[in-house]
Amino acid sequence: MLAVSALLSGCELSELRPGAQSILELSQPPSPQEAAEWAIDPYDANNRYRGTLLLANAPFAGEDVYLRLFEDNIDDADPGVRAAACRALANHGNATHIPLLTGALKDAEIGVRVEAARGLQRVYSVDAIDPLIKSLSPAEEPEYAVRAEAACALGQYRETRVAEALIAALDDRHLAVNRATLDSLRVLTGQDLGYERRDWVVWFNETQAPFAMGGVYVYPVFSRSKFWYEHLPFVPPPPNEVAGTPAGMPVRE
Repeated sequence: MLAVSALLSGCELSELRPGAQSILELSQPPSPQEAAEWAIDPYDANNRYRGTLLLANAPFAGEDVYLRLFEDNIDDADPGVRAAACRALANHGNATHIPLLTGALKDAEIGVRVEAARGLQRVYSVDAIDPLIKSLSPAEEPEYAVRAEAACALGQYRETRVAEALIAALDDRHLAVNRATLDSLRVLTGQDLGYERRDWVVWFNETQAPFAMGGVYVYPVFSRSKFWYEHLPFVPPPPNEVAGTPAGMPVRE
């Protein structure tokens, strides 16, 4: 705790957390009420971003009152707030929120589009397929990070149009897109034919049931080991997530 005190000696506690009177208070997460008040602050976009992001990662935020807040904030004037709302709907939403997430795939800000594509990895709906396929195309989506997240999201849909779009994306000039595409093809088909598009085209055209050996799609999650200060008393652990299948995804037999 002395080490933490030394690190914070040059900082005002109020700069790190408004209202904090001690170092111990800094280690305590904001209350749900505080986070909600920040998330709807009409005067401070940074507060709206912080509050929305805190609620996005809160286990209780699947209640209707919070979902309505996220639905409102996905149209916020600030791109950071919109991105945080995409993450929140990904973590707590359902198929009814697919139009909001697919709409965010067309946002002017790259960060919002990335979060929207990443969010569609966690919510299942066939209505997301065509928007994701568009976001996988360099002609439609110039940012490779968005294309890579879209390629990952498509790995949950066992449809011919999806496989064909993924096979075409193996020619993308960015390795991140190639890797995400190959991972999705592996899940969908149970095959690993590498990065050569031609090999996949031949196999797919010659196979009557290309998805018969497919596996279960599990969305990727954030996970890391503790930083040194997270071993100190009262300091929260890293916000590691638990992998799972998308909300609303049918059970595969």
